[in-house]
Amino acid sequence: MNLKKALSFFLALVMAISLAACGGGEKTEKPTVGSDTVSDVEKEKATGESTAAPKEVPTIDSINLGEDYTDLKTSLKFLTHRTDIVDTKFADYIKEFNKLYPNIQIKYEAITDYAEDVTIRLTTDSWGDICMIPTTVDKAELPDLFVPFGDYEKLSETYNFLSNFTYSGKVYGMPSTGNAQGIVYNKRVFKEAGITELPKTPDEFLDALKRIKDNTDAIPLYTNFAAGWTMGAWDAYIGGSATGDPEFMNKLPHMKDPFANRGDSTGPYAVYNLLYEAVARGLIEDDPTTTDWEGSKGMMNRGEIATMVLGSWAVVQMQGAGDHPEDIGYMPFPITVNGKQYASAGPDYNYGININSSEDNKIAAMIYIKWLVEKSKFAYTEGGIPILKSEEYPPVYNDFTGAELVVDNPPPAGEETLFNDMNDKSEIGINKENSHVQHIVESALSKSKTMDEIVAEWNEKWTKAQKELNVEVKY
Repeated sequence: MNLKKALSFFLALVMAISLAACGGGEKTEKPTVGSDTVSDVEKEKATGESTAAPKEVPTIDSINLGEDYTDLKTSLKFLTHRTDIVDTKFADYIKEFNKLYPNIQIKYEAITDYAEDVTIRLTTDSWGDICMIPTTVDKAELPDLFVPFGDYEKLSETYNFLSNFTYSGKVYGMPSTGNAQGIVYNKRVFKEAGITELPKTPDEFLDALKRIKDNTDAIPLYTNFAAGWTMGAWDAYIGGSATGDPEFMNKLPHMKDPFANRGDSTGPYAVYNLLYEAVARGLIEDDPTTTDWEGSKGMMNRGEIATMVLGSWAVVQMQGAGDHPEDIGYMPFPITVNGKQYASAGPDYNYGININSSEDNKIAAMIYIKWLVEKSKFAYTEGGIPILKSEEYPPVYNDFTGAELVVDNPPPAGEETLFNDMNDKSEIGINKENSHVQHIVESALSKSKTMDEIVAEWNEKWTKAQKELNVEVKY
């Protein structure tokens, strides 16, 4: 019982005693709160606490859509980063969902600076009912913020990509769609440049960019530097795409100098150095500080841009930005490990349900998220990997035929937060913020630092964090 409720209880009790003491004539005893004779209604009035047993929130796999909870009546607030489809695709989803659940009303709130805004909102209890969980949330915080969808072992039989927001065996984030990490490219520009085979190594990719610059009017590689968040996409390739190892991200906290040059064009260095070299060789836009994210979609569609390093979610947006959707392709990131290409695959934003919502709203949110994942076809139409294991892949991945998808393994027990701890302590910010990647562009443009000097600084910070956190160096 909190302080406010305890005070209400105390005052009610004092009042009851006072009335009994002051009454004249026949004394009629009042039932006291907590006695066997007091009614639930009287107790609720006196204490402010509901006597009704709380409803149990079902796990997502236990719900039968269109059959369970059809009489539930409530309204949900849904925070989303997809400002582009709130009034179109999401509005259509609500109409379809309401055919099954007409009394569950849903209102989307689209937020432009999503990650920063929602990170702040999550410090309060009343931000809404459903959000797309920002990557700034540490795993240890999950139980205090979100409702569990169920047990990881059970849900992973049905759904893909659950490990990102799993903690102590419970799933707190349900993926909206899956992404394979590759490069968006314009097929027509590649053909005009005389490129007949997709590059499979960093050197081959840089050679392709040079041919594009020499033989077409297109920008070889568009960094989208000014948007900021787009630069963070480069971090997504340092694991499975660059190593082929689903355990790499778990090993990273235990590695000695993990960002150093391996000498074989693999690993994190090869990813970041590809960006550095493209900038240093003048194979990007003339002025990165003036890039335009929204405008770049049409530029890619029209063939004014040849390549952009973004997750597969971007393909559909580029295809829909003009009259040439057939020109937009998606290739694996150009790194080859022992003769084979790999592609990191994982979830895009994950749905989370507010732990502080009412029981009815938690149940309604669970139902709507299940409908989005299993019935809306959102992942497929967005060019993503479906979350249901039983669904087929969209044609976006036709160029991935020879590449093996790599899904990061969940961290071992006891190390669920270790990568985040190392990331924060070292202040590098992998998959969390963008300044370290933007620093690569700035250094290459100004020639103020070499890539080797940049990674030497990162390795020094990593080593210091390992010592401060008493992390064993194993690799």
